[in-house]
Amino acid sequence: MGFIHDGTLISLILGHLLCIVLGWVAWQRFVALSDIPGPFWASVTRLWHAKQIRDGRQTDAILKLHDELGPFVRIAPDEVSVTHPEGVRKLLIDPLRKGYWYETLTFPDSTYRPAISIVDVKEKNERSRLLASAYATSSILHSEHALDRQIELLLKWMENYAASSKPMQLSEFFTFTAYDIMGEVMFSKPFGFLEQGSDIEDSLRQGLEFGSYAAILPYFPWLQRILVSPRIASLELLPFNFIVRRSINALNERKSNPDARYDYVAHWLKTHQKHPDRLTAKDVQAAVTTNVSAGADTVSCALQSFVYHAIRHPTAWQRVRDEIAEAMKEGHCQGDVISFADAQKLPYLQACIKESLRIFVPASIGLPRVVPEGGITIGERTFAAGTMLSLYLPGIMLSKDIWGKDAESFRPERWMDADSAALEKYFIPFGLGYNSCAGQNLARIELSKILPTLVRDFDVEQVNPNQEWSYKPYVTVVPGGWPVYIKRRGAADSKHT
Repeated sequence: MGFIHDGTLISLILGHLLCIVLGWVAWQRFVALSDIPGPFWASVTRLWHAKQIRDGRQTDAILKLHDELGPFVRIAPDEVSVTHPEGVRKLLIDPLRKGYWYETLTFPDSTYRPAISIVDVKEKNERSRLLASAYATSSILHSEHALDRQIELLLKWMENYAASSKPMQLSEFFTFTAYDIMGEVMFSKPFGFLEQGSDIEDSLRQGLEFGSYAAILPYFPWLQRILVSPRIASLELLPFNFIVRRSINALNERKSNPDARYDYVAHWLKTHQKHPDRLTAKDVQAAVTTNVSAGADTVSCALQSFVYHAIRHPTAWQRVRDEIAEAMKEGHCQGDVISFADAQKLPYLQACIKESLRIFVPASIGLPRVVPEGGITIGERTFAAGTMLSLYLPGIMLSKDIWGKDAESFRPERWMDADSAALEKYFIPFGLGYNSCAGQNLARIELSKILPTLVRDFDVEQVNPNQEWSYKPYVTVVPGGWPVYIKRRGAADSKHT
Protein backbone atom coordinates (compact mmCIF):
# COMPACT_ATOMS: atom_id res chain seq x y z
CA MET A 1 0.00 0.00 0.00
CA GLY A 2 1.42 3.37 -1.00
CA PHE A 3 1.64 6.46 1.12
CA ILE A 4 0.66 9.96 0.19
CA HIS A 5 3.67 12.23 0.16
CA ASP A 6 3.54 15.32 2.38
CA GLY A 7 3.58 17.59 -0.69
CA THR A 8 0.62 15.79 -2.21
CA LEU A 9 -1.32 15.99 1.05
CA ILE A 10 -0.70 19.73 1.32
CA SER A 11 -1.79 20.17 -2.30
CA LEU A 12 -5.01 18.27 -1.61
CA ILE A 13 -5.76 20.40 1.46
CA LEU A 14 -5.07 23.62 -0.40
CA GLY A 15 -7.15 22.43 -3.32
CA HIS A 16 -10.11 21.68 -1.07
CA LEU A 17 -9.77 25.07 0.63
CA LEU A 18 -9.65 26.78 -2.74
CA CYS A 19 -12.80 24.95 -3.81
CA ILE A 20 -14.56 26.02 -0.62
CA VAL A 21 -13.54 29.65 -1.13
CA LEU A 22 -14.53 29.64 -4.81
CA GLY A 23 -17.82 27.97 -3.97
CA TRP A 24 -18.56 30.59 -1.33
CA VAL A 25 -17.69 33.40 -3.75
CA ALA A 26 -19.91 31.86 -6.43
CA TRP A 27 -22.79 31.53 -3.96
CA GLN A 28 -22.46 35.12 -2.82
CA ARG A 29 -22.15 36.43 -6.36
CA PHE A 30 -24.65 34.35 -8.28
CA VAL A 31 -27.18 33.06 -5.73
CA ALA A 32 -27.48 35.10 -2.51
CA LEU A 33 -28.91 38.57 -3.33
CA SER A 34 -27.69 38.09 -6.89
CA ASP A 35 -30.50 40.25 -8.31
CA ILE A 36 -29.44 43.31 -6.30
CA PRO A 37 -27.09 45.52 -8.34
CA GLY A 38 -23.79 46.76 -6.95
CA PRO A 39 -20.02 46.61 -7.43
CA PHE A 40 -18.64 43.16 -8.19
CA TRP A 41 -16.24 43.15 -5.24
CA ALA A 42 -19.00 44.24 -2.87
CA SER A 43 -20.87 41.03 -3.70
CA VAL A 44 -18.00 38.81 -2.58
CA THR A 45 -16.23 40.69 0.21
CA ARG A 46 -16.89 43.36 2.84
CA LEU A 47 -13.50 44.85 1.98
CA TRP A 48 -14.99 46.97 -0.82
CA HIS A 49 -17.19 48.83 1.68
CA ALA A 50 -14.39 49.02 4.24
CA LYS A 51 -12.10 50.64 1.70
CA GLN A 52 -14.67 53.32 0.84
CA ILE A 53 -14.96 54.16 4.54
CA ARG A 54 -11.21 54.19 5.14
CA ASP A 55 -10.58 56.40 2.09
CA GLY A 56 -13.26 58.85 3.23
CA ARG A 57 -15.37 58.18 0.13
CA GLN A 58 -18.27 56.25 1.65
CA THR A 59 -20.94 58.93 1.21
CA ASP A 60 -20.00 59.92 -2.34
CA ALA A 61 -19.55 56.31 -3.45
CA ILE A 62 -22.85 55.00 -2.07
CA LEU A 63 -24.86 58.04 -3.19
CA LYS A 64 -23.44 57.67 -6.69
CA LEU A 65 -24.37 53.98 -6.77
CA HIS A 66 -27.93 54.78 -5.73
CA ASP A 67 -28.18 57.49 -8.40
CA GLU A 68 -27.06 54.98 -11.02
CA LEU A 69 -28.67 51.76 -9.80
CA GLY A 70 -31.78 52.75 -7.87
CA PRO A 71 -33.04 52.46 -4.27
CA PHE A 72 -31.45 49.05 -3.57
CA VAL A 73 -27.68 48.63 -3.85
CA ARG A 74 -25.58 45.73 -2.63
CA ILE A 75 -22.64 47.10 -0.67
CA ALA A 76 -21.45 43.83 0.90
CA PRO A 77 -22.12 40.10 0.48
CA ASP A 78 -24.75 40.22 3.23
CA GLU A 79 -25.94 43.86 3.15
CA VAL A 80 -28.19 45.94 0.92
CA SER A 81 -28.24 49.74 1.16
CA VAL A 82 -31.78 51.12 0.92
CA THR A 83 -32.99 54.62 -0.04
CA HIS A 84 -36.57 53.71 -0.97
CA PRO A 85 -39.02 56.03 0.87
CA GLU A 86 -40.94 53.04 2.28
CA GLY A 87 -37.74 51.95 4.03
CA VAL A 88 -38.15 54.66 6.68
CA ARG A 89 -41.29 53.06 8.06
CA LYS A 90 -40.50 49.43 7.39
CA LEU A 91 -36.92 49.45 8.68
CA LEU A 92 -36.90 52.09 11.42
CA ILE A 93 -40.42 52.57 12.77
CA ASP A 94 -41.15 48.84 12.80
CA PRO A 95 -39.09 47.35 15.67
CA LEU A 96 -36.62 45.18 13.77
CA ARG A 97 -33.52 43.65 15.29
CA LYS A 98 -30.39 45.67 14.53
CA GLY A 99 -27.60 44.28 12.38
CA TYR A 100 -24.46 42.71 13.80
CA TRP A 101 -22.42 45.90 13.16
CA TYR A 102 -23.77 47.26 16.44
CA GLU A 103 -22.99 44.28 18.65
CA THR A 104 -19.26 44.76 19.11
CA LEU A 105 -19.38 48.55 19.67
CA THR A 106 -18.25 48.00 23.24
CA PHE A 107 -15.70 50.26 24.93
CA PRO A 108 -13.23 49.91 26.58
CA ASP A 109 -13.82 46.16 26.32
CA SER A 110 -16.55 43.62 25.71
CA THR A 111 -17.71 43.67 29.34
CA TYR A 112 -19.08 47.19 28.79
CA ARG A 113 -22.29 47.29 26.76
CA PRO A 114 -23.52 50.77 25.80
CA ALA A 115 -27.08 51.09 24.58
CA ILE A 116 -25.97 51.34 20.95
CA SER A 117 -24.45 47.84 21.09
CA ILE A 118 -27.70 46.15 22.16
CA VAL A 119 -29.39 44.61 19.12
CA ASP A 120 -32.40 42.98 20.79
CA VAL A 121 -35.38 45.35 20.63
CA LYS A 122 -36.80 44.56 24.07
CA GLU A 123 -33.44 44.81 25.83
CA LYS A 124 -32.56 48.03 23.99
CA ASN A 125 -35.87 49.63 24.99
CA GLU A 126 -35.28 48.66 28.62
CA ARG A 127 -31.82 50.27 28.66
CA SER A 128 -33.14 53.39 26.96
CA ARG A 129 -35.85 53.78 29.60
CA LEU A 130 -33.27 53.59 32.35
CA LEU A 131 -31.19 56.36 30.75
CA ALA A 132 -34.00 58.51 29.35
CA SER A 133 -34.57 61.01 32.17
CA ALA A 134 -31.19 62.67 31.60
CA TYR A 135 -31.98 63.37 27.95
CA ALA A 136 -35.32 65.11 28.53
CA THR A 137 -35.47 68.70 27.28
CA SER A 138 -36.73 69.90 30.65
CA SER A 139 -33.76 68.31 32.43
CA ILE A 140 -31.23 69.85 30.05
CA LEU A 141 -32.78 73.30 30.32
CA HIS A 142 -32.08 73.27 34.05
CA SER A 143 -28.45 73.73 32.96
CA GLU A 144 -29.15 76.38 30.31
CA HIS A 145 -27.12 78.97 32.23
CA ALA A 146 -24.13 76.62 32.12
CA LEU A 147 -24.54 76.25 28.36
CA ASP A 148 -24.62 80.04 28.11
CA ARG A 149 -21.23 80.29 29.81
CA GLN A 150 -19.64 78.05 27.20
CA ILE A 151 -21.33 79.85 24.32
CA GLU A 152 -20.07 83.16 25.72
CA LEU A 153 -16.52 81.79 25.56
CA LEU A 154 -17.07 80.96 21.88
CA LEU A 155 -18.34 84.50 21.31
CA LYS A 156 -15.24 85.96 22.96
CA TRP A 157 -13.00 83.99 20.63
CA MET A 158 -15.00 85.23 17.67
CA GLU A 159 -14.62 88.80 18.94
CA ASN A 160 -10.86 88.28 19.26
CA TYR A 161 -10.59 87.09 15.68
CA ALA A 162 -12.81 89.95 14.53
CA ALA A 163 -10.52 92.46 16.27
CA SER A 164 -7.38 90.90 14.78
CA SER A 165 -8.84 90.50 11.28
CA LYS A 166 -7.13 87.09 11.15
CA PRO A 167 -8.82 84.05 9.58
CA MET A 168 -10.60 81.80 12.07
CA GLN A 169 -11.00 78.04 11.85
CA LEU A 170 -14.60 78.28 13.03
CA SER A 171 -15.06 74.57 12.39
CA GLU A 172 -12.58 73.70 15.15
CA PHE A 173 -14.13 76.14 17.61
CA PHE A 174 -17.56 74.67 16.97
CA THR A 175 -16.13 71.27 17.92
CA PHE A 176 -14.49 72.76 21.04
CA THR A 177 -17.86 74.26 21.99
CA ALA A 178 -19.75 71.02 21.47
CA TYR A 179 -17.25 69.08 23.60
CA ASP A 180 -17.36 71.61 26.43
CA ILE A 181 -21.14 71.77 26.45
CA MET A 182 -21.20 67.98 26.61
CA GLY A 183 -18.89 68.21 29.62
CA GLU A 184 -21.22 70.71 31.27
CA VAL A 185 -24.43 68.74 30.85
CA MET A 186 -22.86 65.40 31.69
CA PHE A 187 -20.28 66.19 34.41
CA SER A 188 -21.15 69.76 35.48
CA LYS A 189 -17.73 70.77 34.18
CA PRO A 190 -16.40 71.54 30.68
CA PHE A 191 -13.37 69.77 29.28
CA GLY A 192 -11.55 73.09 28.82
CA PHE A 193 -11.22 73.36 25.04
CA LEU A 194 -12.70 76.85 24.91
CA GLU A 195 -10.73 78.01 27.92
CA GLN A 196 -7.51 77.15 26.11
CA GLY A 197 -8.77 77.86 22.62
CA SER A 198 -6.88 74.85 21.32
CA ASP A 199 -7.16 71.12 20.78
CA ILE A 200 -6.44 69.30 24.06
CA GLU A 201 -4.26 66.20 23.70
CA ASP A 202 -4.73 66.16 19.94
CA SER A 203 -8.33 65.10 20.47
CA LEU A 204 -9.70 66.09 17.09
CA ARG A 205 -7.21 63.97 15.17
CA GLN A 206 -7.68 61.05 17.55
CA GLY A 207 -11.42 61.44 17.18
CA LEU A 208 -11.09 60.96 13.43
CA GLU A 209 -9.01 57.82 13.97
CA PHE A 210 -11.61 56.50 16.37
CA GLY A 211 -14.37 57.27 13.86
CA SER A 212 -12.59 55.29 11.16
CA TYR A 213 -12.02 52.36 13.52
CA ALA A 214 -15.62 52.34 14.80
CA ALA A 215 -17.04 52.48 11.28
CA ILE A 216 -15.00 49.58 9.89
CA LEU A 217 -14.01 47.01 12.52
CA PRO A 218 -17.51 46.06 13.75
CA TYR A 219 -18.23 44.79 10.22
CA PHE A 220 -15.63 42.11 11.00
CA PRO A 221 -17.08 40.87 14.31
CA TRP A 222 -14.65 37.96 14.74
CA LEU A 223 -11.72 40.39 14.70
CA GLN A 224 -13.48 43.06 16.75
CA ARG A 225 -14.32 40.52 19.46
CA ILE A 226 -10.62 39.74 19.75
CA LEU A 227 -9.66 43.42 19.92
CA VAL A 228 -12.23 44.27 22.62
CA SER A 229 -11.58 41.17 24.69
CA PRO A 230 -10.56 42.31 28.20
CA ARG A 231 -7.00 40.98 27.89
CA ILE A 232 -6.27 42.67 24.54
CA ALA A 233 -8.13 45.87 25.43
CA SER A 234 -6.06 46.21 28.61
CA LEU A 235 -3.00 46.86 26.43
CA GLU A 236 -4.61 50.18 25.37
CA LEU A 237 -3.52 49.87 21.76
CA LEU A 238 -6.81 50.90 20.15
CA PRO A 239 -7.68 54.45 19.00
CA PHE A 240 -10.58 54.90 21.40
CA ASN A 241 -8.48 54.77 24.56
CA PHE A 242 -8.10 58.54 24.83
CA ILE A 243 -11.91 58.87 24.88
CA VAL A 244 -12.19 56.13 27.49
CA ARG A 245 -9.53 57.72 29.70
CA ARG A 246 -11.10 61.16 29.42
CA SER A 247 -14.55 59.78 30.19
CA ILE A 248 -13.42 57.72 33.17
CA ASN A 249 -11.40 60.60 34.63
CA ALA A 250 -14.31 63.01 34.20
CA LEU A 251 -16.74 60.51 35.75
CA ASN A 252 -14.50 59.91 38.79
CA GLU A 253 -13.99 63.65 39.28
CA ARG A 254 -17.72 64.24 38.94
CA LYS A 255 -18.50 61.70 41.69
CA SER A 256 -16.37 63.66 44.15
CA ASN A 257 -17.64 67.11 43.13
CA PRO A 258 -19.90 68.54 45.87
CA ASP A 259 -20.95 71.45 43.64
CA ALA A 260 -22.18 69.33 40.75
CA ARG A 261 -25.59 70.09 39.30
CA TYR A 262 -28.30 67.54 38.60
CA ASP A 263 -26.60 66.56 35.36
CA TYR A 264 -26.63 63.45 33.16
CA VAL A 265 -24.44 61.54 35.59
CA ALA A 266 -26.68 62.45 38.52
CA HIS A 267 -29.68 60.95 36.73
CA TRP A 268 -27.82 57.76 35.91
CA LEU A 269 -26.25 57.31 39.34
CA LYS A 270 -29.66 57.70 40.93
CA THR A 271 -31.08 55.02 38.62
CA HIS A 272 -28.06 52.80 39.34
CA GLN A 273 -28.68 53.10 43.09
CA LYS A 274 -32.32 52.15 42.64
CA HIS A 275 -31.73 49.33 40.16
CA PRO A 276 -28.10 48.21 40.40
CA ASP A 277 -28.89 44.95 38.65
CA ARG A 278 -30.57 46.66 35.67
CA LEU A 279 -28.20 49.62 35.26
CA THR A 280 -24.78 48.57 36.51
CA ALA A 281 -21.76 50.77 37.20
CA LYS A 282 -20.29 49.55 33.92
CA ASP A 283 -23.49 50.53 32.13
CA VAL A 284 -23.13 54.07 33.46
CA GLN A 285 -19.53 54.26 32.31
CA ALA A 286 -20.49 52.89 28.90
CA ALA A 287 -23.18 55.55 28.56
CA VAL A 288 -20.69 58.27 29.48
CA THR A 289 -18.10 57.07 26.96
CA THR A 290 -20.65 56.78 24.15
CA ASN A 291 -22.00 60.28 24.71
CA VAL A 292 -18.56 61.87 24.81
CA SER A 293 -17.46 60.08 21.63
CA ALA A 294 -20.55 60.81 19.54
CA GLY A 295 -22.35 63.82 20.97
CA ALA A 296 -19.83 66.53 20.12
CA ASP A 297 -19.18 65.51 16.52
CA THR A 298 -22.83 65.54 15.47
CA VAL A 299 -23.43 69.01 16.92
CA SER A 300 -20.26 70.42 15.37
CA CYS A 301 -21.35 69.06 12.00
CA ALA A 302 -24.79 70.67 12.28
CA LEU A 303 -23.36 74.04 13.40
CA GLN A 304 -20.95 74.04 10.49
CA SER A 305 -23.62 73.02 8.00
CA PHE A 306 -25.83 75.95 9.02
CA VAL A 307 -23.11 78.60 8.75
CA TYR A 308 -21.47 77.10 5.65
CA HIS A 309 -24.72 76.90 3.69
CA ALA A 310 -26.38 80.05 5.05
CA ILE A 311 -23.48 82.34 4.11
CA ARG A 312 -23.47 80.83 0.60
CA HIS A 313 -27.23 81.27 0.23
CA PRO A 314 -28.14 84.66 -1.28
CA THR A 315 -30.58 85.65 1.48
CA ALA A 316 -30.72 83.07 4.30
CA TRP A 317 -28.31 84.76 6.74
CA GLN A 318 -29.95 88.16 6.37
CA ARG A 319 -33.47 86.74 6.56
CA VAL A 320 -32.67 85.04 9.88
CA ARG A 321 -31.17 88.31 11.11
CA ASP A 322 -34.27 90.25 10.09
CA GLU A 323 -36.47 87.72 11.88
CA ILE A 324 -34.42 88.16 15.05
CA ALA A 325 -34.64 91.96 14.74
CA GLU A 326 -38.43 91.74 14.62
CA ALA A 327 -38.46 89.51 17.69
CA MET A 328 -36.22 91.98 19.53
CA LYS A 329 -38.76 94.75 18.96
CA GLU A 330 -41.17 92.61 20.99
CA GLY A 331 -38.65 92.15 23.79
CA HIS A 332 -37.28 88.75 22.77
CA CYS A 333 -33.73 87.63 21.87
CA GLN A 334 -32.20 90.33 24.09
CA GLY A 335 -29.69 88.37 26.19
CA ASP A 336 -26.00 87.96 25.46
CA VAL A 337 -26.97 84.44 24.37
CA ILE A 338 -30.41 83.95 22.87
CA SER A 339 -32.56 81.65 24.98
CA PHE A 340 -33.93 78.37 23.72
CA ALA A 341 -37.49 79.60 24.40
CA ASP A 342 -36.98 82.69 22.23
CA ALA A 343 -35.34 80.70 19.45
CA GLN A 344 -38.40 78.47 19.20
CA LYS A 345 -40.39 81.55 18.14
CA LEU A 346 -38.19 82.10 15.06
CA PRO A 347 -39.71 79.94 12.31
CA TYR A 348 -37.24 80.81 9.55
CA LEU A 349 -34.29 80.11 11.87
CA GLN A 350 -35.76 76.70 12.67
CA ALA A 351 -36.33 76.06 8.95
CA CYS A 352 -32.64 76.81 8.31
CA ILE A 353 -31.58 74.49 11.11
CA LYS A 354 -33.71 71.67 9.71
CA GLU A 355 -32.43 72.26 6.19
CA SER A 356 -28.84 72.23 7.47
CA LEU A 357 -29.43 68.83 9.07
CA ARG A 358 -31.15 67.53 5.95
CA ILE A 359 -28.65 68.57 3.32
CA PHE A 360 -25.64 67.39 5.33
CA VAL A 361 -26.80 64.78 7.80
CA PRO A 362 -24.27 64.23 10.64
CA ALA A 363 -24.58 60.42 10.47
CA SER A 364 -22.84 58.99 7.42
CA ILE A 365 -23.49 55.27 7.84
CA GLY A 366 -26.39 53.05 7.02
CA LEU A 367 -28.67 51.83 9.80
CA PRO A 368 -28.63 48.03 9.41
CA ARG A 369 -31.70 46.00 10.35
CA VAL A 370 -32.31 42.27 10.01
CA VAL A 371 -35.34 41.10 8.04
CA PRO A 372 -37.57 39.01 10.35
CA GLU A 373 -39.39 35.77 9.66
CA GLY A 374 -41.86 36.17 6.83
CA GLY A 375 -39.67 38.65 4.94
CA ILE A 376 -40.22 42.32 4.13
CA THR A 377 -41.53 43.96 0.98
CA ILE A 378 -40.26 47.44 0.20
CA GLY A 379 -41.64 48.92 -2.99
CA GLU A 380 -41.88 46.01 -5.40
CA ARG A 381 -38.99 44.05 -3.90
CA THR A 382 -39.39 41.32 -1.26
CA PHE A 383 -36.41 40.42 0.92
CA ALA A 384 -36.07 37.07 2.65
CA ALA A 385 -35.69 36.61 6.40
CA GLY A 386 -32.16 37.12 7.64
CA THR A 387 -31.20 39.67 4.97
CA MET A 388 -29.46 42.76 6.36
CA LEU A 389 -31.01 45.96 5.02
CA SER A 390 -29.44 49.32 5.84
CA LEU A 391 -31.44 52.50 5.48
CA TYR A 392 -28.88 54.97 4.15
CA LEU A 393 -29.54 58.31 5.86
CA PRO A 394 -27.69 60.58 3.40
CA GLY A 395 -29.54 58.89 0.55
CA ILE A 396 -32.94 59.37 2.18
CA MET A 397 -32.21 63.01 3.05
CA LEU A 398 -31.09 63.82 -0.51
CA SER A 399 -33.64 61.70 -2.38
CA LYS A 400 -35.23 63.50 -5.33
CA ASP A 401 -38.20 61.14 -4.99
CA ILE A 402 -38.87 62.66 -1.56
CA TRP A 403 -37.55 66.23 -1.69
CA GLY A 404 -37.96 67.04 -5.38
CA LYS A 405 -35.55 68.08 -8.11
CA ASP A 406 -33.84 70.59 -5.82
CA ALA A 407 -33.06 67.95 -3.16
CA GLU A 408 -29.35 68.80 -3.27
CA SER A 409 -29.98 72.54 -2.86
CA PHE A 410 -30.05 74.41 0.45
CA ARG A 411 -33.61 75.77 0.42
CA PRO A 412 -34.97 76.46 3.92
CA GLU A 413 -38.21 77.68 2.40
CA ARG A 414 -39.22 74.06 1.73
CA TRP A 415 -40.01 73.81 5.46
CA MET A 416 -42.43 76.75 5.21
CA ASP A 417 -44.32 75.55 2.15
CA ALA A 418 -47.92 74.44 2.47
CA ASP A 419 -47.01 70.77 1.96
CA SER A 420 -44.04 70.75 4.35
CA ALA A 421 -45.89 68.60 6.90
CA ALA A 422 -45.75 65.69 4.46
CA LEU A 423 -41.95 65.84 4.54
CA GLU A 424 -41.65 65.47 8.30
CA LYS A 425 -41.82 61.67 8.23
CA TYR A 426 -38.67 61.59 6.06
CA PHE A 427 -36.73 64.10 8.17
CA ILE A 428 -34.63 61.67 10.18
CA PRO A 429 -31.17 63.19 10.84
CA PHE A 430 -31.17 61.55 14.29
CA GLY A 431 -32.63 58.27 13.13
CA LEU A 432 -36.09 57.10 14.10
CA GLY A 433 -37.80 54.53 16.26
CA TYR A 434 -36.37 52.67 19.21
CA ASN A 435 -32.76 53.31 18.20
CA SER A 436 -33.01 57.03 17.47
CA CYS A 437 -30.29 59.31 18.84
CA ALA A 438 -30.83 59.84 22.57
CA GLY A 439 -28.95 63.15 22.51
CA GLN A 440 -31.08 64.87 19.91
CA ASN A 441 -32.80 67.15 22.45
CA LEU A 442 -29.46 68.54 23.58
CA ALA A 443 -28.41 69.02 19.95
CA ARG A 444 -31.55 71.00 19.16
CA ILE A 445 -31.03 73.20 22.21
CA GLU A 446 -27.41 73.91 21.28
CA LEU A 447 -28.27 74.72 17.68
CA SER A 448 -31.19 76.93 18.68
CA LYS A 449 -29.05 78.99 21.05
CA ILE A 450 -25.68 79.25 19.29
CA LEU A 451 -26.79 79.90 15.71
CA PRO A 452 -29.22 82.82 16.16
CA THR A 453 -26.76 84.50 18.53
CA LEU A 454 -24.03 84.27 15.89
CA VAL A 455 -26.30 85.58 13.14
CA ARG A 456 -27.47 88.48 15.31
CA ASP A 457 -24.01 89.57 16.44
CA PHE A 458 -21.54 88.65 13.67
CA ASP A 459 -20.92 88.72 9.96
CA VAL A 460 -19.12 85.63 8.67
CA GLU A 461 -17.37 85.39 5.31
CA GLN A 462 -15.23 82.61 3.91
CA VAL A 463 -11.61 83.55 3.29
CA ASN A 464 -12.04 81.94 -0.13
CA PRO A 465 -15.76 81.95 -1.03
CA ASN A 466 -15.17 79.32 -3.71
CA GLN A 467 -13.43 76.88 -1.37
CA GLU A 468 -15.51 73.84 -0.46
CA TRP A 469 -15.12 72.22 2.92
CA SER A 470 -13.51 68.81 3.38
CA TYR A 471 -14.74 65.90 5.46
CA LYS A 472 -14.27 62.23 6.26
CA PRO A 473 -17.57 60.34 6.52
CA TYR A 474 -17.02 57.61 9.10
CA VAL A 475 -19.76 56.89 11.70
CA THR A 476 -20.39 60.61 12.08
CA VAL A 477 -18.97 63.25 9.78
CA VAL A 478 -17.14 66.39 10.92
CA PRO A 479 -16.28 68.88 8.17
CA GLY A 480 -13.41 71.35 8.30
CA GLY A 481 -10.95 73.29 6.20
CA TRP A 482 -13.06 76.36 5.42
CA PRO A 483 -11.50 79.30 7.32
CA VAL A 484 -13.57 82.46 7.71
CA TYR A 485 -13.26 86.13 8.50
CA ILE A 486 -15.34 87.36 11.43
CA LYS A 487 -16.78 90.85 11.77
CA ARG A 488 -18.44 91.97 14.99
CA ARG A 489 -21.61 93.94 14.47
CA GLY A 490 -21.91 97.02 16.62
CA ALA A 491 -24.51 97.30 19.36
CA ALA A 492 -26.54 99.60 17.15
CA ASP A 493 -26.56 96.96 14.44
CA SER A 494 -27.34 93.90 16.53
CA LYS A 495 -28.91 94.05 19.96
CA HIS A 496 -30.74 97.33 19.47
CA THR A 497 -31.98 97.09 15.89
